[in-house]
Amino acid sequence: MPRRRPRLELPGVPMHVTQRGVNRGAVFVDDEDRTHYMSLLAETAATGALVIHAYVLMSNPVHLLVSSGELGSISSGLRWLGQCYVQAFNRRHRRSGPLWEGRFKSCLVDSDAYLLAVYRYIELNPVRAAMVDAPNRYRWSSVHGNLGSLVDPLLTPHDCFMALERDNRARGDAYRDWLQEAISDEELAAIRQHLAQERALGSPRFQQMVEKTLGRPVSLRARGRPARLSPA
Repeated sequence: MPRRRPRLELPGVPMHVTQRGVNRGAVFVDDEDRTHYMSLLAETAATGALVIHAYVLMSNPVHLLVSSGELGSISSGLRWLGQCYVQAFNRRHRRSGPLWEGRFKSCLVDSDAYLLAVYRYIELNPVRAAMVDAPNRYRWSSVHGNLGSLVDPLLTPHDCFMALERDNRARGDAYRDWLQEAISDEELAAIRQHLAQERALGSPRFQQMVEKTLGRPVSLRARGRPARLSPA
């Protein structure tokens, strides 16, 4: 059996995480399931295992934008969360067996335009799925906290997000404008490909830094080179 590659993870570098249900089945049947997952996510963050910048709970999958100052804590924290959630889900719905489609997928994310692009990608998922016509119409998302329309205790804004504007109201307005800008096909492809291949999404300089630090390739394999994102 081939050995599984270690996950790309660096202290302080944001990570885009997604986890799907097995056979693309729903991982949340109702709001009680979602509420329980959110409570486990809050408990994981409270231990210091990770800092949450953005999230969305779809029927399948979950997307998170997180970071941590300690190497390996994101992986261990999310592994604990996933195991606890599956146990509770199986008990409640009287089922057995795996719920997740293997381990979660992840990619490191460069700062500035790349990080804000992932914020937007995550919070626009319900719109792309035609579940709502605007991101703030979807309940189970960080968009409300990031827009400043409510206080979300799960969230810790990243420095790049805070740099949008100096005060909360202006920052929320600037982020609303950012969400309303169209996502290009190149941007969507770049985010999806780096996540699928678990590579480092960012500038060539960022990728070179990660390669040198981790001693392994971090750019996309031969099927395509990373697309450059325009500045925020």
